[in-house]
Amino acid sequence: MTLSTGAVFALGIFAAFWLLAGLWAVGRGVAMQRRSAFVAGQTGRLAGLLEASPYLPVVVRSDWRIEASDRLGRWLGLGPGPRSFDELRGQDAGLDAEGHEALRQAIIGAQRGARPFTLSLRPLGGTRTIVVHGAAAPQSVAGPGSVLLWLSDATDGEQALARARGERDEALAAFEALSGLIEAAPFPMWFRDTELRLALVNRAYVRAVEATSANAVIDEGVELCESVAGVSATDTAEEARESGVTQTRTIPVTIEGERRIMRVVDVPLSPNDGHVIGIAGYAIDIQELESERGAHRRFADAQRELLDRLSAAVAQFGPDQGLIFANQPFRRLFSLEADKIAEAPPFARLLDVWRDIGRTPEVRDFPEWRQAHVDWFARAEASEEDWLLRDGTHLRVVAQPTPDGGLLLIAEDRTEQVQLASTRDTLLRVRTATFDNLFEAIAVFAPDGRLHLWNQRFRRLWGIDEGTLAAHPRVDTLMGELADRLAKPNQVSVVQEVIRAATLERTQRRGDIRFADGHHFDFASIPLPDGNALLIMLDVTDSRRMESALRERNEALVVADEVKTAFLSRMSYELRTPLTSIGGFGEMLQAGYAGKLSDQQQEYIAAIMDSVEVLSRHIDNVLDLAQGEAGTLVVERATVDLPALLDKALASARPLADAEQIELVGNLSDALGTIEGDAPRLSRLVAGLLDNAIRYTAPERREGGRVLLHADGDERGVDIIVSDNGPGLPDAVGAITRGTQAGTATGGIGLALARQLVDAHGGAMEVITEKGQGTMVRISLPRRG
Repeated sequence: MTLSTGAVFALGIFAAFWLLAGLWAVGRGVAMQRRSAFVAGQTGRLAGLLEASPYLPVVVRSDWRIEASDRLGRWLGLGPGPRSFDELRGQDAGLDAEGHEALRQAIIGAQRGARPFTLSLRPLGGTRTIVVHGAAAPQSVAGPGSVLLWLSDATDGEQALARARGERDEALAAFEALSGLIEAAPFPMWFRDTELRLALVNRAYVRAVEATSANAVIDEGVELCESVAGVSATDTAEEARESGVTQTRTIPVTIEGERRIMRVVDVPLSPNDGHVIGIAGYAIDIQELESERGAHRRFADAQRELLDRLSAAVAQFGPDQGLIFANQPFRRLFSLEADKIAEAPPFARLLDVWRDIGRTPEVRDFPEWRQAHVDWFARAEASEEDWLLRDGTHLRVVAQPTPDGGLLLIAEDRTEQVQLASTRDTLLRVRTATFDNLFEAIAVFAPDGRLHLWNQRFRRLWGIDEGTLAAHPRVDTLMGELADRLAKPNQVSVVQEVIRAATLERTQRRGDIRFADGHHFDFASIPLPDGNALLIMLDVTDSRRMESALRERNEALVVADEVKTAFLSRMSYELRTPLTSIGGFGEMLQAGYAGKLSDQQQEYIAAIMDSVEVLSRHIDNVLDLAQGEAGTLVVERATVDLPALLDKALASARPLADAEQIELVGNLSDALGTIEGDAPRLSRLVAGLLDNAIRYTAPERREGGRVLLHADGDERGVDIIVSDNGPGLPDAVGAITRGTQAGTATGGIGLALARQLVDAHGGAMEVITEKGQGTMVRISLPRRG
């Protein structure tokens, strides 16, 4: 136990007065002993308090000895408490050289100048932080030159302080970033104080109200939003403060002189105690958003109107699986009414309804099938199925999930396509059977020249086995192997060229080839719409033989016709010479050169002259006919008075008509006028037509027979029509059509000659006849040849 200075002093007094106050000293000693026990107890309690204190007292004496508890060694990691200042420095524990020297200099300063100091030291090999507060020690505690050090373990405090400083720095950085973000925000932002006055605005706000600075806006209280329906911006902020709820409005606002639609938001700011300390606000320009919304609505309306016009059934389901749209084909296909769509029925319920009305396929486990289809909403990809309904309807159903969690359902009625496909398959089978049974050899070549299709006739014709054709050889390879089948092997190149022209040039070509066995084939290549080429080969051996026979016969007929024409021309000239003599002598007898003739002789001479005239006309007709068939008929061009010519023809034909009891009628227009032509030949033409009409009408109609000569004209030409109500001449029409001579049973040579004379005048001739109803011959002649 260490005695205090007061106790030592008391003992000295007690020794001085030992002899004088022995008895008193004994009593006093007992009293002091009691006091020493009390002081020792107090000292122990103080030592315990110091030990429990977070602060550790250390006395450094002037000779650098240390007085401290063992805690100092534990704090510095040195084991038992050090007794000198130099022991505070170690290799792996204690203070490092820098910290030890810093503490030494601080202690020296306190010894010399009594200056207090504070140091923060970190011992080696640990994470502890020790704060040292030092000052000169009181004389009552230590001797002169001593320094009292108070050490505290500031490890937790330093860490907390470091964290607090970090949080403060982060908060300051976040505040600066937030302030910069608010200032750089492209939309107006502001803050109101508790009096709802503007206290802070950003640059966007200043630009929006066209102010000079933020201070000017705040000083003048310039509001961004004017009153709308009697509600001002301050009123909205007041409502946000009173209710503590964010207020949102969509109002028109003038931004930089332009009227825009803005979404204005006032947010009450309150700490945890709920007390509102201000109102923050911002305004977002939604003009483009509103425009886009309007455009989106218009697009959706147009899209739905378009979907209503589609033939495919289309329905749209929302994220809640409720039906929100169905076009008219969908409503018709699934028997949906418009008021049902307004109720937005869920997809699962619709599947139940469709099952009841037979609009879903028959399945064994319908609940499982329904759940599988409800799961369409959760899929990432589209689903496609074919539904066969009870009534035979074939549906192709496509379910496309939409980005908003909905579903687009498309149903296409493919019943007709399925039926058409079945019909097509039947047609393909029929086509195959038809191909194989055609008389012609048929092959189809692809655009690359490979054999695509063929029939059995083609295979048998060329003598190719089925395996070779099934390999789809190219046309050059195939024909190169078949060249020996032809009478002239080099003709294979002709077939190749024809196929190439059809596939590449898309042109139709034809040709003929002869096989080594004597068979002849005509072939042709036809471009097909799909880019292929069709090769057709037809066996024309029999027709070639018949053609050769007909050609030989035709040559014989041509020779015979030439002989006949030459005979007619020769006979015409030879008959004209004696006929001229007969006519000349008859005219001399009529003129009385041989004396006066009796009346009977005059009649004989008149009959002879009539016969001479008729025979002369027939000879002229035969000669003209022969020249026409030989292509040497030449007509004279002169002005012909048609009314006079036709009147003369009527007068010449009237005696024959009267003799045959046929009514001869003339209907001549005043517009006939004249034409350029050969008058004698035209006269014979009309006379011959009238003669034919009278003669072929008389045998059938002795009573009621009628022949009409009708003529009319215009500035371009004239029409002469000879018609009768006789038996008709169908054979004569055929003869005229074929351009052959008509025998006596079909109108004599009159119609054939008439056709040639009309052609020589540049006109046209038309014969219309009906058996038992008569005949009409129409001749059209131009005014100028």
